[in-house]
Amino acid sequence: MNLNYIKAHEWKIVEEGFNKEHITASESIFSIGNGAMGQRANFEEYYSGDTFQGSYIGGIYYPDKTRVGWWKNGYPEYFAKVLNAPNWIGIGVNINGKTLDLNTCKVIDFSRELDMRNGVLTRSFIAEFEDGDIVKVQASRFLSRDIQEVGAIKYSISPINFEGEIEFNPYIDAGIINEDSNYDEFFWEILDQKQTGDEAYIVSKTLKTGFHVCTGMKVELVLNDYNIDIEKKVSSTDKSISYSYATKVNSGDTFTIIKYGGYTQGMNHPDAELQNFSKQQLNKAADLGYEVLLEKQQNAWNQIWDTADIVISGDIKAQQAIRFNIFQLNQTYSGEDSRLNIGPKGFTGEKYGGSTYWDTEAYCIPFYMSTKDKNIAKNLLIYRYNQLDKAIENAEKLGFKNGAALYPMVTMNGEECHNEWEITFEEIHRNGAMVYAIYNYVHYTGDFDYVVSHGMEVIIAIARFWSQRATFSADKEQFVILGVTGPNEYENNVNNNWYTNYLAKWCIEYALENLDILKDDYPEEYLRMAGKVNLDETEMVTWAKVSDQMYFPYSKKYDVFLQQDGFLDKELIPVDQLEKSERPINQKWSWDRILRSPYIKQADVLQGFYFFENLFDQESIQKHFDFYEPLTVHESSLSPCVHSILAAKINRIDKAYEMYLRTSRLDLDDYNHEVHEGLHITSMAGTWLSIVQGFGGMRNFNDQLSFDPKIPKNWKSYSFKIKYRDHVIKVFKNHDGCKFYNESDTPLNITVSGKEVTIFNKDLVIL
Repeated sequence: MNLNYIKAHEWKIVEEGFNKEHITASESIFSIGNGAMGQRANFEEYYSGDTFQGSYIGGIYYPDKTRVGWWKNGYPEYFAKVLNAPNWIGIGVNINGKTLDLNTCKVIDFSRELDMRNGVLTRSFIAEFEDGDIVKVQASRFLSRDIQEVGAIKYSISPINFEGEIEFNPYIDAGIINEDSNYDEFFWEILDQKQTGDEAYIVSKTLKTGFHVCTGMKVELVLNDYNIDIEKKVSSTDKSISYSYATKVNSGDTFTIIKYGGYTQGMNHPDAELQNFSKQQLNKAADLGYEVLLEKQQNAWNQIWDTADIVISGDIKAQQAIRFNIFQLNQTYSGEDSRLNIGPKGFTGEKYGGSTYWDTEAYCIPFYMSTKDKNIAKNLLIYRYNQLDKAIENAEKLGFKNGAALYPMVTMNGEECHNEWEITFEEIHRNGAMVYAIYNYVHYTGDFDYVVSHGMEVIIAIARFWSQRATFSADKEQFVILGVTGPNEYENNVNNNWYTNYLAKWCIEYALENLDILKDDYPEEYLRMAGKVNLDETEMVTWAKVSDQMYFPYSKKYDVFLQQDGFLDKELIPVDQLEKSERPINQKWSWDRILRSPYIKQADVLQGFYFFENLFDQESIQKHFDFYEPLTVHESSLSPCVHSILAAKINRIDKAYEMYLRTSRLDLDDYNHEVHEGLHITSMAGTWLSIVQGFGGMRNFNDQLSFDPKIPKNWKSYSFKIKYRDHVIKVFKNHDGCKFYNESDTPLNITVSGKEVTIFNKDLVIL
């Protein structure tokens, strides 16, 4: 069933009423993060029901040994786990000796809100114990964007109908085990524990990878608005430290604990100094105080929303959804650290493992380079550049030579760590996304220097891979690419996946094009780079031959490119003829049945048409959309956004809107019945694309920024901003027309629905 219990609100995610069946889903949906760390929305107090405890630190991982039934040559030795980190949010609560536990208490007036404008999670409820004691609880917490190694909790309890004792038990627990551990191992070694005053620290080290982390907490107590000192009791285990603070209260009193906590880690500080740095950061936060830290949090998010916000009038669920997606993207990746990336679950869960998929290059880069400084997106490219040596090693393990690179499907440090053979060995289209991201960045920002300094080496290594991966077919007298899996993972081990073949051809052509530019315009850099990668110009002749003679499966009957050679051998029954009880097929059907079906998990051929729209005419796009859309089940989070963008392109606005809602509310309404495992972070960038590139029609071909704005009938208006080179442009669209406002100091030439327009500095153009 779809959850669909989240209340509509423009700026908040709201849950009203307590339902135990929603706990793990809400823990995902209400997750918070600040780019350096994040956590699921677990309760601070003890909860004995089903829960998925999850806190995560950017860049910290563990190489869990691969678990497969049959080992194949070339398999990665490990599957990288995003590590479930020590828990610092815990606050046990006892009322007159009774444990506060919403699984056993009667819960009244439960409300949970995620304030997306300010990045704050709040919760309030009334709990009644079996003996009749009633308490009111109000809790709020956030992860600071100002002090990225610190979070803050304010947790208040008011007795409603009794006098007695309230006891807070704040703790830090380093004994957390990953939900997805292959062998139920504990991935941490505890190195040191220290407790002093109202502070406590545990220093841990990850096994194998040796990441050092200090988890700290600092506690303040308030009774009826006055800070109080209470002598604490201390209890500890080999993995945890817990304090106990108890005080007498009267009906109507409010007892509050303010808890600062977080992580310092060895990627940012010397291992031996982690506890000192943790102490400094926690004291800095406490000196500012909860309210000042909260004010700084609000200011930081205001700056983010200034350029990232999309405003929709007339459709509150659509408005809530786009802000939720933008909010989660900004919680996951802030862009200052090129060692970090955007995992498919971000800081909201452990599924899939790894911190990096091709999703970043295909979907996320446009969001970050359009809503932030270009260097934020550039750091994502540098992340891959820094892992080029590993990509070459990955290719060598599979038999490729001469500096050919195969970027991993899943990675933490550049090594492949995905362990499903049909993806690890065959979903090689990911390599093309690396080059497309460079192309996309360079053409949007105008920063060709990146190609000169970094990008060309990556482009060459990938061109080498494609030229070696292609096979010349004497029968077809063309080059073919055999044994692959395309983006549509419901077809495995196929020959000549159109999207893969097209990307291979395009990557080689792009490599040759840029080498010519370097040779003519940057001769010294060309010689430096050619020497570094041992580029033999004769190999470029082979590249060109492969590209020029690439084979593409095509149907004369339907006048469309085919997903792969055998696609028309399938019985082409449209999705709308499937019973709802059969959906989603990945949860209802055997894999054998799925592979023999015509059903498409995600955009595949249409993904190529989205990437290379300027190379195909409108009629061809429409014809392929009409052929493939009826066969697509959209059981990948990456699918609906592409269909939404192309539907808007061919003026199928109702379909574009349908797909927009599907991508934007994928997690809020739990379309695929899996939100309890975590959110689909990387596909959220596709939601942004479905408005800006879909309804807004923004394109950037041939160094020309263009728009073709359209609006769903359900909306009164929408607006968004983009950063483009040295400009900030605001676009407004309603049913009467559109407006473009240049917030920058220099004019910009754009094209709107085919008409060339100059927007002067601080100028408003109404069309």
